[in-house]
Amino acid sequence: MDSKLLNIGFGNSVVSERVVAILTPTSAPMKRLREEARNEKRLIDATQGRKTRSIILTDSNHVILSSILAETMAQRFLSDGTGKEDDAKNNK
Repeated sequence: MDSKLLNIGFGNSVVSERVVAILTPTSAPMKRLREEARNEKRLIDATQGRKTRSIILTDSNHVILSSILAETMAQRFLSDGTGKEDDAKNNK
């Protein structure tokens, strides 16, 4: 089984096959989703104390918070998932 990992920042990764959605955290429904997940012990905070910039929803109904922008996360999801494409863009 060859699972690809999606880098969600600060050395944290998620198996990309388990990701259902990558969402922006600013809307009221996303804030409710976060609170419901927290109350039901399904919330995983991978922000390392920084501002939440994306919410990852998994097929196990877990909600993962990341400080990486949702757009960047989507690019990583569509590429190899490591975040190396960001480094290549920044070096140009």
